Amino acid sequence: MSLSPPSPAILRSRGAIITALGLTQIMAWGSSYYLPAVIAPAVSSDTGWPLAWVVGGLSLGLLVAGLISPRVGSSIERHGGRNVLAFSAGCIGVGQVGLAVAPNLAAYIAAWLIIGLGMGAGLYDAAFATLGRHYGHGARSAITALTLFGGFASTICWPISALLLQEVGWRGTCLVYAAVQLVIALPLYLLILPREAPKPPVRPGLPVGPGLNQAPPARDGNPDLSIMIVLAATLTLAAVISSTLSVHLLTILQGSGMALAAAVGLGALVGPSQVAARAIEMTIARYHHPILTKFASVTFVAIGVSALWAGMPVIPLALGFYGAGIGLESIARGTLPLALFGSNGYAKLMGRLAMPSLIAQAAAPSAGALLLERFGPHGTLAALSGLALANVILACGLGWRMLRWRQSQVQTR
Repeated sequence: MSLSPPSPAILRSRGAIITALGLTQIMAWGSSYYLPAVIAPAVSSDTGWPLAWVVGGLSLGLLVAGLISPRVGSSIERHGGRNVLAFSAGCIGVGQVGLAVAPNLAAYIAAWLIIGLGMGAGLYDAAFATLGRHYGHGARSAITALTLFGGFASTICWPISALLLQEVGWRGTCLVYAAVQLVIALPLYLLILPREAPKPPVRPGLPVGPGLNQAPPARDGNPDLSIMIVLAATLTLAAVISSTLSVHLLTILQGSGMALAAAVGLGALVGPSQVAARAIEMTIARYHHPILTKFASVTFVAIGVSALWAGMPVIPLALGFYGAGIGLESIARGTLPLALFGSNGYAKLMGRLAMPSLIAQAAAPSAGALLLERFGPHGTLAALSGLALANVILACGLGWRMLRWRQSQVQTR
């Protein structure tokens, strides 16, 4: 059963909702996921805490985010995203205060666990689920528009974090981000997002959409498991690569002899590349199935990471490919499940798909730190290049599985 068309009131507020979610996504990513890339060395130097544990705070936060993601998806499916997203802003804000006043490593880690609740309830998967709950199949364009905002998170927040670190130290930086969440993001969620009527529990719908006009056979009432497993695997692998580089890209670039300012400048190129790729995708999305967006994403990431590993002299070009790839990945992450499995139960499905990728991301920053310590920047890039190439194979496997299903449907008609 499909969702009923959105009401005129919701349609009229579509721009406001997307804009509010876009701004709060920039704030949420900058206040959590992207923060350690800038402040972690200063935290370790100031406190004497091991860098692996300082970065590991984000890993533990992502673990918490993964564990709660199925509950987050179910809650959004039944009640809408307003209260869930407001809860996320509160958790990130309180967690940032905890980081700022942490007297020891245990308190610092505890603060990251609170931030993890906020990440699980407020980053892309929750925002995508909220849009899917609002607009059904019409959410594809809204999801793409939202990612245009999100693409500026690192571009905006890395330089801001570096400036704040220089002016007020890492503890002051955390307090500024706490204020951003509690004074700006939280009211935006409560004022802009509408209250929605509760819905009874539903299971995710069966695959539909462009090129998949009928649902594949269900197994015990669930969507085709082979497609779900391959989809979850490729989303997880993409998340591991982006998580590792989001935290360690500046360190890797500095390992080649760059100063922090130069590394931040080059790293900031990733954001515009994401936005450019997403803008192109928004223009041409109506002409292709989201599986093609996924193919382009994994290919660009593989080219970019492999070029960095090979020592390509034009680093901005390599980062441009990588940025375009992860930019398209964010769109595919939200639109491909919608196209494959439909809008009925989409929010709940997003919560289920988010769980393995977030748990894998939890290990990625610490694993990246260990790789850097043992093998250096070149060895770390070699490992990431291998993972990126493996993900190209996985995406091809997903397309092949979809094609096989379509052929089987033609033969049975």
